[in-house]
Amino acid sequence: MSLVTIILTLLLEQLRPVSAKVQVREGFARYADVLVRNFNAGGRRHGVLAWVAAVVPWVLVAQVGYALLDEMSTIAGLLWSIAVLYATLGLAQFNRAFGDVHEALRAGRVEEARALLHEWTSEDTADLSVQDLTKIAIEHGLLGAHRSVFGVIAWYVFLPAILGTLLPSGLGWLLAGPGGAVLYVLGATLNDRWGSRDEEAFLQFGRFSRDAFRFLDWLPSRVSALSFAIVGDFEDALYCWRSQAATWLDPAQGVVLASGAGALGVRLGDSLNRGGTLSFRPPLGVGDDADLEHMNGTVGLVWRALVLWMLVIALMTVASWVS
Repeated sequence: MSLVTIILTLLLEQLRPVSAKVQVREGFARYADVLVRNFNAGGRRHGVLAWVAAVVPWVLVAQVGYALLDEMSTIAGLLWSIAVLYATLGLAQFNRAFGDVHEALRAGRVEEARALLHEWTSEDTADLSVQDLTKIAIEHGLLGAHRSVFGVIAWYVFLPAILGTLLPSGLGWLLAGPGGAVLYVLGATLNDRWGSRDEEAFLQFGRFSRDAFRFLDWLPSRVSALSFAIVGDFEDALYCWRSQAATWLDPAQGVVLASGAGALGVRLGDSLNRGGTLSFRPPLGVGDDADLEHMNGTVGLVWRALVLWMLVIALMTVASWVS
């Protein structure tokens, strides 16, 4: 059933606009801002309470809704799972954002590419060269595919099965299927909105959001990295993963980026010149400087990895039927 749900959701993403999905995420962002105003007294425990209030109710809605509807009808449970996955998966958004930047660079519209990349990543792109624009687009493409697609699928399919054998049955039930996908996406969102901010008011308040997402993303980031290695240059991907990932500011991101860069045979990372100021970043990957062909390769790498995941899920489904 998981395989059917994911395939139908991916098809729906390609056929329907993402405006409704954007509205859902913007609604949660506003809800998170309300919690900040009411909970943020500067302490870690306030951040824990706010995180629980932000995440747990929606995980319960996703999972209890699925359980009730699936009890009534298998089709109803399937439709609910598709709706939840449609709200949490982001393959179409990745394709659109990455594709728009790629098309602008390919057509030589550098200023447009800078504007599109800034809109997508919120980074300062005003003084970046074409090569640096290409490099940052590939980096965000790899991370976006991991966070918006593979991390969600991991928590929807793989991790609930693993944790269900380790946790008490009640907790395992809460993380199964739709609840796991919602948990991962909301955890990632709160890490971005609370955990990544360096203002004094968020240093302690946002610490739990950082720690929680570090836990949620530890295994998915490594599964994504392994997937890139399998469908790309395996030897270089593993070499970059082992030797470069830990040097990145966020080691979990470093795992994905280093493996992806090695799989593509491209050099990422390195320092950037932003408005006359040199921004230091560790080097990632091996091979050639980033160019438009590597952007094409990034799209191909992500799709091959997705096909690999579908094959693995299909094998898991067959194995469950046989057993």
